[in-house]
Amino acid sequence: MTETGPTLTGIDEGAPVASAREIEVPAGADVVWDVLTDFEQWPSWNPEIKTMSIDGPVAEGTEFRWKAGPGTITSRIERVEPPRLIAWTGRTLGIQAIHFWWLEPRDATTFVRTAESYGGLVARLFRRQLQKVLDNALESGLGSLKEEVQRRTAGPPAESARP
Repeated sequence: MTETGPTLTGIDEGAPVASAREIEVPAGADVVWDVLTDFEQWPSWNPEIKTMSIDGPVAEGTEFRWKAGPGTITSRIERVEPPRLIAWTGRTLGIQAIHFWWLEPRDATTFVRTAESYGGLVARLFRRQLQKVLDNALESGLGSLKEEVQRRTAGPPAESARP
């Protein structure tokens, strides 16, 4: 029998849909943290996010609403440990989600791991389809995060040499 509910990894590993992905980002954890926790800017760099509004600072208990995919998600920040961990819960269309981000500094890079689980009736009924959606969303989100961090840390463009 598998135990359900949050585990040491944070997500509900007994949920019908669960996924984790990781990437190495060539920047310090503070820079990655700043991009990840600048919630209102998510739509500018993550093509999966259509809209975002947050009801206060990035702190435990703060709620935010965002549109990704077919529904609007209402989320609540559950844990904040700058610049290493942020987690939230969310609900939309009969799905209850738990999402964690971990940042681990490594020399001049940051190892980023994200994991999410979906519980609820809709997640059980559409397990296969939602598993693919979640796998793709985590992979895409990490890639977009890395691209935005690299964009923000790139130096100004070199001026053209004039004769």
